[in-house]
Amino acid sequence: MRLRNVKGAKEKIIDSPYVIHDIENYKGHFKDIFENDNPIHIEIGMGKGMFIRECALRNPNINFIGIEKFDSVLVRALEKIDIDIPNLRFIRMDATEIDTIFDHEIDTIYLNFSDPWPKVRHQNRRLSSRMFLTRYDSIFKDDKRIIMKTDNRHLFEYSLIEFTEYQYHIEKLCLDVYNENMIDNIPTEYEIKFHSKGFPIYMVEVRKTNKK
Repeated sequence: MRLRNVKGAKEKIIDSPYVIHDIENYKGHFKDIFENDNPIHIEIGMGKGMFIRECALRNPNINFIGIEKFDSVLVRALEKIDIDIPNLRFIRMDATEIDTIFDHEIDTIYLNFSDPWPKVRHQNRRLSSRMFLTRYDSIFKDDKRIIMKTDNRHLFEYSLIEFTEYQYHIEKLCLDVYNENMIDNIPTEYEIKFHSKGFPIYMVEVRKTNKK
């Protein structure tokens, strides 16, 4: 997908109070940004921010951090902030650095319509690959919980195998979110687009409990 350059995006990101800067200073202490001990949920690859903004509005007792790699996409999420949302923040970073930024403080990870990286030689770049599941180990606070949605059946099947072989347990699984009438579903921009074209939307929620 070709990304359009957004004029002034970098400056808007620097000036926004919703973007966390100097992220290396907060490792293990991201709760300080929100000034509370509420759970922290992150969305890796948040796109234009529709999903995470709505999550924050519906769940004021959960803190949400959206992670996005590209300035031109992140700035579109900032443009959606038209009211004060104290439990929402953004970070511009590459997902490969995730375990260098957080330290045993995340409760839930959302993986929404991640790049499927269809070629076998690129499978370690998939956000649900064993490579990334290992990275996530050190960022989760207690139990490990991942919620994933995609329109890509191959990625979905691949992810189910990766999750289960990495000892995650499937708690919820939908082969078509809209046919199964998930009343609490919050869509993303991509989800609306693909659903309108008739594609099924796959969803899985997995959890791995820490052994005491």
